[in-house]
Amino acid sequence: VQLVESGGGLVQAGGSLRLSCAASGSTFSLNVMAWYRQAPGNQREEVAGITTESGFTNYADSVKGRFTISRDNAKNTVYLQMNSLKPEDTAVYYCHAAGFFGSYWGQGTQVTVSS
Repeated sequence: VQLVESGGGLVQAGGSLRLSCAASGSTFSLNVMAWYRQAPGNQREEVAGITTESGFTNYADSVKGRFTISRDNAKNTVYLQMNSLKPEDTAVYYCHAAGFFGSYWGQGTQVTVSS
């Protein structure tokens, strides 16, 4: 499975961005997809996750009410809509997928929120 993220960039505080993660390969084997982020000097943390079949979602407390994860199974794509962005959301955002054959990471996309 290959994961390719897009949609990162520079935005002012209070603004919005939408990240996309396109999966290819043995996507039928995937059970869950998620977004993680890692800021300089910090550990990588899970931001949001979604199950591929039922669409069950979970969010980190720090992004609840501001971020929304969704999926389009026909396009094998997962999205992360990020609203009301804060400077502390600045990080490299990574797409992650897990399933029968293992787990996979994308290359990451930079999100920078200016104050």
